[in-house]
Amino acid sequence: MNTYHSSQPFLLESGEILPEIDIAYHTFGTLNEKKDNVVWVCHALTANSDVTDWWPHTVEEGCFLDPNKWFVVCANILGSCYGSTGPMSINPSTGEPYYTDFPKLTIRDMVNAHILLADELGISRIHTLVGCSVGGFQAIEWAAMQPDRFDKFIFLATSPKASPWSIALDETQRMAMLSDKTYGERRPDAGRDGLAAARAIGLLSYRGPWGYNATQQDPPSDTIPATHRACTYQQYQGEKLCRRFDAYSYMAILDAFDTHDIGRGRGGVEKVLASIKAPAIVIGLTTDIIFTPDEMKQLSNNLPNAQYFEIQSEFGHDGFLVEHQQLNDILTKN
Repeated sequence: MNTYHSSQPFLLESGEILPEIDIAYHTFGTLNEKKDNVVWVCHALTANSDVTDWWPHTVEEGCFLDPNKWFVVCANILGSCYGSTGPMSINPSTGEPYYTDFPKLTIRDMVNAHILLADELGISRIHTLVGCSVGGFQAIEWAAMQPDRFDKFIFLATSPKASPWSIALDETQRMAMLSDKTYGERRPDAGRDGLAAARAIGLLSYRGPWGYNATQQDPPSDTIPATHRACTYQQYQGEKLCRRFDAYSYMAILDAFDTHDIGRGRGGVEKVLASIKAPAIVIGLTTDIIFTPDEMKQLSNNLPNAQYFEIQSEFGHDGFLVEHQQLNDILTKN
């Protein structure tokens, strides 16, 4: 992992200022002499900048992020806890972590950090911008901010604006976190029970009934089970996130998620999408209940130069992480 430190004040869309920021990032492959082989990946909600860690069989020879061909860059988003400035970072004015004092972020703030890093790395032109899920929020926002910086876009399981449905899912998770009486205490492990519950709620929307019914059936039995496989799975997934994330960072990212609207202050979503002229590949998932295939088709139809593809999967929204063979087949051929 690399870290870029900027000691310059970073102005947020809210008007608040971070006195300094760190941006953690990973690169894969080699930047060529012309600097025209850059693929920038924007990561999803609780992922990190190491694409190989969370997106299996993509950064490999012969795959669409082949490091022998491309210089792949991924930056950890502001608000996260994987090296970029977030609630667990030290507030220079107090010498202690920000915790709940961390200012509100927007997707545009996250993109402005990407722009800062790209400029620092001397990357003026990006061949392909890739964004999946909340990473797609960043990618579409960046496309709206700097449409001429990119030669191509890949928008996967995402949207140009946070929908009431997705915001409601986030609010339900926030309610779970705020019901934990330790949330707000100034310690790293505060709100852990609430975070575990929030993750379990979120996972329902990531997988949907098809994924659960395919993988979490109880084994045949003639007796009443003491517990259910689906119950232990939910508990495990909540505990698993708590081992690698914290409630304050999760809250900051959920809040930023809900601000997403590329049309805000620009004349509306359709007007902005019409200004994104570079070729785009839009990919939906058949069982995604967060960003439905119909919504993904609408996104594709509103882009001037887009192709729509669909991945068949029983794993819902998480299919973009699981169905790597279908994904590579689409993206290496188009």
